[in-house]
Amino acid sequence: MSKKNKEENHIEEDVKTASNTTNAVNDADNNTEEISVEDKLKEELQQEKDKFLRLFAEFENYKKRTSRERIELFQTASKDVMVAMLPVLDDFERALLHIEEDKEAEELRKGVLLIYNKLLQTLQQKGLTKIEVEKGDKFDADHHEAVTQIPAPTEDLKGKIVDVIEKGYKLGETVIRFPKVVIGQ
Repeated sequence: MSKKNKEENHIEEDVKTASNTTNAVNDADNNTEEISVEDKLKEELQQEKDKFLRLFAEFENYKKRTSRERIELFQTASKDVMVAMLPVLDDFERALLHIEEDKEAEELRKGVLLIYNKLLQTLQQKGLTKIEVEKGDKFDADHHEAVTQIPAPTEDLKGKIVDVIEKGYKLGETVIRFPKVVIGQ
């Protein structure tokens, strides 16, 4: 072989080697691209799953909140009517106290008492409850409304409730009228 042929063979071998090297590098790049595309797809899938879970949790919270608000609305829907009826209850109680003193009006007292009990029972069925406050209970500004303070009749009534002026009521768990009390000083 001549020197020229050897050089040509050598050049051809170099080209083949370079070509093979380039192909190997391209294959490696393709694998890297395939892996990175696969990783990107996995990452996108994970992000979509995360978005889905968050959206689902948010929707569940929304359902619970609206359900709770609806129940609360039903429980307190009659609040305005109940507040309007409280003075009527107070008037009935005052009338019953006055009628009890008059012995001649026994039949009238029975009729008024019957109507009062029926009204009270109906309001209680709708969720109205009386806040129990007695003379001698400790005064709590969070649960009582102080109308006035008077000198305590006895030493043990200082800072306690001496008299209940107006009863308090709750509708469900919501206080619609605080009891009005007189405190011993």
